[in-house]
Amino acid sequence: MSDTAARSDDRPTTTKSFTPRVFSGAQPSGNMHLGNYLGAFKNWGKLQDDYECLYCVVDLHAITVWQDPARLAAQTREAAAAYIAAGVDPERAILFNQSRVAGHAELSWMFNCVARIGWLNRMTQFKDKAGKNREKVSVGLYVYPTLMAADILLYKGTHVPVGEDQKQHLELTQDIAQKFNHDFGREVFPIVEPIITGEATRVMSLRDGTKKMSKSEPSDMTRINLTDDADTIAQKFRKARTDAEPLPETADGLDGRAEARNLVNIYAALAEQPVAEVLGQFAGQGFKDFKDALVDVAVAHLSPVTGEMARLMGDPATLDAILDRGAEKAAALAQPVLDEVKETIGLLGAGRRG
Repeated sequence: MSDTAARSDDRPTTTKSFTPRVFSGAQPSGNMHLGNYLGAFKNWGKLQDDYECLYCVVDLHAITVWQDPARLAAQTREAAAAYIAAGVDPERAILFNQSRVAGHAELSWMFNCVARIGWLNRMTQFKDKAGKNREKVSVGLYVYPTLMAADILLYKGTHVPVGEDQKQHLELTQDIAQKFNHDFGREVFPIVEPIITGEATRVMSLRDGTKKMSKSEPSDMTRINLTDDADTIAQKFRKARTDAEPLPETADGLDGRAEARNLVNIYAALAEQPVAEVLGQFAGQGFKDFKDALVDVAVAHLSPVTGEMARLMGDPATLDAILDRGAEKAAALAQPVLDEVKETIGLLGAGRRG
């Protein structure tokens, strides 16, 4: 096989039977927000009904840029609390923080030796994050996608819920799995499939509908945090940027109206209604009435989440115990896979410990 990755339509169908298993995670960078909730956490709870699920707080990914140590620890607990408040059940899924399972870093190094520079050079997210200072960013930020591949394949994950900004990284995971299997003539890893979920999987800023809602934006008014109380949620939605036109009858009428589309998508996702149904209800109305209705839906939907998250954050010992148990379960799943990979590569002593 050449050093150029085969694209998805060239990949062979996996013939080996793998346990249907979901892996997903988010960085503990603080200010968990509505975009994280609607784009990821809310859907993770539902996936527990159909898959064996591992949900990870990816703290090793977070340190690709400098983190204050005390703040990183607190934000790791905050992320775990957000997962649980949104519906992840630690008794039905495995919830842990990434750094507690050494196999993530170990398999990532092996994948650094499988992936090719050309593949990583095409990663647009690195280019976006590094900007003009590419020579000054960490090596970790550059090889971030191989760690992401290791996260998934360490558990032979078969499915990953992804947003638009992670599709390229998932393709790299598929390429690494395929190349590893091909190079060693063994079907060690599955070819991971994406799970695309629901309305408003890409939630935009409340102040600029062309930008993704982000925890890194300086203004807190750009996002709904999962720690916001009902009054704050109401204030932020009522001050969200809109336009002077009434709401249209169909989704086509939202073309070129980024802020209007964003608020309609958020309403649809929170109310679990199709966009067409939302527009049928509010067509011709101005944004004052629509925002009032959006506030009602948002507060009713999010208050139990924010309340549970606050309760969990007030009990760090319980959160730590949950993460401890999850790490033990994850490590037990990971070790046989790591042993198989080492034996396949020819690393002496695989499976021998002690």
